[in-house]
Amino acid sequence: MTTHNNKLFIETVGCQMNMLDSELVVAALRQQGYELTEAIADADTVLFNTCSVREHAEHKIYSALGRLKFSKRARPQQVIGVLGCMAQKDQELVFQKAPHVDIVVGTGQLAEIPRLIDEARVSRQRAVAVSLNRREGTRTEVSGSFQSYDPLREPAMRPSPYQAFVRIMFGCDKFCTYCVVPMTRGPEQSRNPTDILKECRVLVDQGVKEVTLLGQTVNSFRFVEDGRTWRLSDLLAAISEIDGLLRLKFVTNYPRDMTDDLLQAVRDLPKCAQYLHVPAQSGCDEMLKRMKRGYTIAQYRDMMARIQTTLPNAAVSSDFIVGFCGETDAAHQLSLDLIREFRFKNSFIFKYSPRPGTKAFDMMPDDIPEEVKRQRNQEMLELQNAISEEDNAAFIGRTVEVLVEGMSKTAEKRGETDATAGPVQLMGRSMCDRIIVFPGNPRLAGTLVDVQIADCTPTTLMGEIVTREYQHGASMLLPILA
Repeated sequence: MTTHNNKLFIETVGCQMNMLDSELVVAALRQQGYELTEAIADADTVLFNTCSVREHAEHKIYSALGRLKFSKRARPQQVIGVLGCMAQKDQELVFQKAPHVDIVVGTGQLAEIPRLIDEARVSRQRAVAVSLNRREGTRTEVSGSFQSYDPLREPAMRPSPYQAFVRIMFGCDKFCTYCVVPMTRGPEQSRNPTDILKECRVLVDQGVKEVTLLGQTVNSFRFVEDGRTWRLSDLLAAISEIDGLLRLKFVTNYPRDMTDDLLQAVRDLPKCAQYLHVPAQSGCDEMLKRMKRGYTIAQYRDMMARIQTTLPNAAVSSDFIVGFCGETDAAHQLSLDLIREFRFKNSFIFKYSPRPGTKAFDMMPDDIPEEVKRQRNQEMLELQNAISEEDNAAFIGRTVEVLVEGMSKTAEKRGETDATAGPVQLMGRSMCDRIIVFPGNPRLAGTLVDVQIADCTPTTLMGEIVTREYQHGASMLLPILA
C-alpha cells in the first residue's frame, strides 16, 4: 500500500472561535506526528475549517474544494476534510457538492478527527461526524452531542506567540432570526472555571501574555461549582491573578447581559483591556424585533450610558447588518444615527445574507436589492471610518502603553527580519484595543512599551517608543536597537 506523508494543510475562515478550533485540531494531529505546511500541493491531509454565518464564506470553501477535484490522481493517499459550522449545517450535502471530500466533521465532534482521518485513508469510505440537530433530542442529549475535549494547545496556530484564545462557553440560545450559530454550535453551555483557569496557566507557562476569552455571548457565562455561582466578572478576577499574564480580553458581548458587576470588574482589574465589543446590529427597534435581538434601542442606550459612566475611557465596537428583510431607508438612517451617537471605535458591517435553517430564511423575504445593500454598506462604512479617523486623531501627542505583538504586516511584506539593519516596523495594541505601529526591535515582542502617537489613519495609530520613568527616579530609553 502507498504510504502517505505527514504533511498537514489547514485553512480557517470565520471567527476567533474557528481559529481556536483549528489550533486544537492541529495540536491533536501534531501528537500523531503531523507537520504543518503552508503549501496545499505538498499535503496528504487537507482540512478546511468553515463558517456558515455568511454565504460568501461558504462559496470560498466550495471554490477551494473545487480546485482539489483531481488532486488525488497525484496523491491517492490524500484525505480531504471539511470541518466546523458548514459541516454541521450541510452534512451530506458537502459530498454532493464535492464528491472527493472524505470526512465531514461538525463543531462538536472535532475530537474524532484523528481517528476519522486514519480510517478514511485505509477504507477510502466517506464519514460524517456531526452533533444532533436542536430538534433531534432533549436539551441534555443535544448538549452532550457537542463534545468538549482536552484543550491541547498548538502555539504555531496562534495570532502571535504571545496571544491565545480560551473558550469559556459553547453554543448559543439567543436564536436571532438571521443566525445559524444556535444550530451549528448547539445549546449554550459554560465551561467549568477550574478547567478554564488550568488552561490559562498552561498558556502563560508557554509564554502567552494576552488571553482573549471567547463565547458566542461571552458575558452570559454562568457556572455553578461547589455551591458557588461563577459569573464572567468572577472569572476575570481569578484569571487576573495569574502571574505573567499582562492582558485579558473577552468577546463577544450580548447587550442585555452587560451587567454592572462585569463593568466594575473591567474598571477595577488592571489587566482587563478597556475594550468591549457589543453588537447593536441595527439602530431601528422594528429591525431589532424582526431580528429577534431581545432588546430595544432604549435598552442599548441605557447599557451604553452605564458603560460610559463606569468606564469613561473604554472603547466600544459594534456589528451592524445592512439590508435585513424589510429594512427601509428610514431604518437604515436610524442605524447611521446610532453610530453618530455612540462613535464606536470600529464597526463590523455586513450585508444581510439569507442562511438556510434560520427563521428569516424560512419566514421573511430577502426583499432588499443587492445594489441597495451595497449602497447602504458603503455609506455606513464611510461614516464609521470618518468617526474612527477623527477619534484616532485625538490620540496624536498622547503616550499609550502597547503590548507588542511582533512585526507589522507591512514589515513582513518587505521581508524585514531580526537581522534587518536598524529598527523594523512593529505593531501592537493599546489597552483600548487600538492598533499601533512604530519602529523598534522585533525582540520587544511580548513586552509592554510606551509609544507616543504622531499620526493616524481610520484603523491605525503611528508613533515612536518613548522613555519610561522608573520608580527609583532614573529614566531609561527602551532598547529599540539593542
